Amino acid sequence: MSLAAREIREEFLAYFESKGHARVASASLVPEADPTLMFVNAGMVPFKRLFLGEEQRGYSRATSSQKCMRVSGKHNDLENVGRTPRHHTFFEMLGNFSFGDYFKEAAIEYSWELLTERYGLAPEHLVVSVFREDDEAAAIWERNIGLSPEKIFRLDESENFWTMGDTGPCGPCSEIHYDFGAVRGESLVGDPSDETGRFLEIWNLVFMQFNRDANGVQSPLPSPSIDTGAGLERLAQVIQGTPTNYETDVFTPILARAQDVSGVAFGSSEESDVSLKVIADHSRALAFLIGDGVLPSNEGRGYVLRRILRRAARHAKMLGVEEPVVHRVADAVVDEMAGAYPELAERRAYICDRIRRDEERFLETLSKGLSLLEDEVAALRESGESTLPGDVVFKLYDTFGFPTDLTEDILIGHGMSADQVGYEAAMQEQRSRARAAWKGSGDTAVGEVYGRIASDVQTEFVGYEALEADSSVAALLVDGALVERAVEGSEVELVTPLTPFYAESGGQVGDRGTIVAGSARVVVDDVQKPVDGLFVHRGKVMAGVLEMDSPASLHVDPGSRQATVRNHSGTHLLHAALREVLGPQAMQKGSLVSPTRLRFDFTHDAPLTRAELDEIEDIVNGWIEANASRTTRVMSYSEALESGAVAIFEEKYGDEVRVLSFGDFSTELCGGTHAEATGELGLLKIVSETGIAAGVRRIEAHTGVGALAWVRQRERLLEDAAELLKAPVGELTERIERLLDDRKDALRRVEKLEGAQRGEAAGDLLSGAREVGGARVIGARVDGLDAKALRELIDDLRNRLGSGVVCIAAESGGKALVAVGVTEDLTGTYKAGDLVREVAKVVGGGGGGRPDFAQAGGKDPGQIDAAIAKFQDLVGAGD
Repeated sequence: MSLAAREIREEFLAYFESKGHARVASASLVPEADPTLMFVNAGMVPFKRLFLGEEQRGYSRATSSQKCMRVSGKHNDLENVGRTPRHHTFFEMLGNFSFGDYFKEAAIEYSWELLTERYGLAPEHLVVSVFREDDEAAAIWERNIGLSPEKIFRLDESENFWTMGDTGPCGPCSEIHYDFGAVRGESLVGDPSDETGRFLEIWNLVFMQFNRDANGVQSPLPSPSIDTGAGLERLAQVIQGTPTNYETDVFTPILARAQDVSGVAFGSSEESDVSLKVIADHSRALAFLIGDGVLPSNEGRGYVLRRILRRAARHAKMLGVEEPVVHRVADAVVDEMAGAYPELAERRAYICDRIRRDEERFLETLSKGLSLLEDEVAALRESGESTLPGDVVFKLYDTFGFPTDLTEDILIGHGMSADQVGYEAAMQEQRSRARAAWKGSGDTAVGEVYGRIASDVQTEFVGYEALEADSSVAALLVDGALVERAVEGSEVELVTPLTPFYAESGGQVGDRGTIVAGSARVVVDDVQKPVDGLFVHRGKVMAGVLEMDSPASLHVDPGSRQATVRNHSGTHLLHAALREVLGPQAMQKGSLVSPTRLRFDFTHDAPLTRAELDEIEDIVNGWIEANASRTTRVMSYSEALESGAVAIFEEKYGDEVRVLSFGDFSTELCGGTHAEATGELGLLKIVSETGIAAGVRRIEAHTGVGALAWVRQRERLLEDAAELLKAPVGELTERIERLLDDRKDALRRVEKLEGAQRGEAAGDLLSGAREVGGARVIGARVDGLDAKALRELIDDLRNRLGSGVVCIAAESGGKALVAVGVTEDLTGTYKAGDLVREVAKVVGGGGGGRPDFAQAGGKDPGQIDAAIAKFQDLVGAGD
């Protein structure tokens, strides 16, 4: 049997659905609230809190095809991509999971049935490994599956024992391996841990049955669980019978595009094949990373993305391609993968455009690298050296994307070589920095206490329908610790099983209001959701004593909620209008929705013109005037995208999503609170538009009474200005233009007078010039000059001296200013920078400049006369 990759994926998910597993959509490559990971690197990551008992969902069995990235550490070395049969940056991990439901027996039987009966793999081509002490798993393979003992390998902890980290859930695992030797008819030798390439791990079944504490002690878990992972690319290789992953239909359409844009056929040479594979692999990673909201930058995830992008562009250059092409290969990735990941199609234009622009910049950088190398070669030749230092080789590689063999080729043409030892030392330093950076992403860690609370309490949100509700105090924290009671004046966090308070998410801030519980009255100023399903109300006990298990009456501030509702609905209309005016590449990159304002970040390369802002504003207010009703639907994520709903880059979506529409002009996935109809917004007024990052713009706006207040404030400013200028508001522009013209005329007259005064002063100073060795020297104090006037006087004196040196000092604003000028013919004898440095020391300062002009400042104007005397001594004109 030979199945296409999409069929392998679907067969896996459908099989486990038939076994009672919930099909769960892939999470983003950016892990949610997990500071230990840069990217999601395994199928179990989105279920981590379920395994830890910190989160509850409506199922105990799940299956998924999870997007994963591995680009560092023991799992992968970026330089191996394209050179080995199975090294990849991006890959898909198929998995089935049990959260305290079935265990080893069912997991083993499911995997064997799927591989041999559904996928049609020959049982004689498969072997398994188990943890050396796991007699139970070995017995199941032998008894239930019928494997002979010689095909069951017992391996050490390093191979067949899985841990989530230094502490936490862990357990033995059993791996299923494809035996290429058996396919070739060879007798069974070695074991799956060897490096011969005979065995390929295709599925790992993890039996999480212990909890490891900080001392390494393992205790049995109350509910043993199952976590499995099967790489789609590897399954495709064995099912399709190809020698490497790159010959499967996972890659062949993408490689075909890479060949088309480069003009290089696969198989032309070993090195060109490596480059084509790198471009294909990296284009997959780029499409999915940018599709999940990661942008090129100089740190964190963005730095990893930029390295991958530039490595792909460098390999295109090595194929002889002079223009950007990686974005065209990424376009083929979208063609192939959008069926399984429809968000790629929605973001196609944005993904390809971001890759193209960064690729263009890199190609310019590559040209600069060539110039740098030529300069270094020239410097080596001048100094009589023939070896390029290792730190320069590394700089060319790391900053300019030069592979070392390219550098060496260029050097050989000049009869030179590269310092490989120094290069390796610099590379090792970078690897050490990279390992340190990969210890975590820097995201905020979720407090352990919230996980414990969430395992006992889940909050039901009723705030879509009501602003008041009755519940009870189920958890109470003071200073981050669980307590039984809190007295008046205490800052508290409290959890109730039911709440009308919206918890901050999707850019919308948490609700404000009050909670009354027994004798206690709590003013709530924020609500957070540190763990899915757990709403934490934060506030202060204003009266009484707050106690655990007390009945509680919760009241959301209706004015605050309504203002927030208007602003949140305003962001939806603004987003829709931006896409209508600027195009679909104007995607949301972030937002803030509060009672007082809205802030909306979006992708766009240039500042918006006044005409564009006016058009956007007009469109939004037209929709507001139409008073279109809001409709809300709950559907699957894939159905929502198929219906045309816009998903937001950074948001995490579950299997079921809330789709919110206003008329036929705005449809988005959103869990926030919104107006019943657009007319409730009253007015939307854009108040600012700025750039906040490369390719990201920000609009701030107000709606409703907030917009009215902003307009009134601007009216008052205009009226105040009109009153000051004694002109009607309608004539302010004309009056201000006249005033500016008058000011320019006045400044010209002042400059003319100052020039005349400088001329007179220069004439007086010239008359007192001293003759030293054929040069004329002037040293004088002229108070009342600022730095600009001081320089102009020096320039005037130099021009009129012919040949000479001049030093002028002045007191200005309680400080000393000093400037020195030297005519061009004397700069070999006197250096203005050296002179001013010594003179400035006298007035308690410092400075410097060019040989012909330099200036300085000092904090002690009382020493100006002494400073002038110092100058006279330095040039030999002292008394």
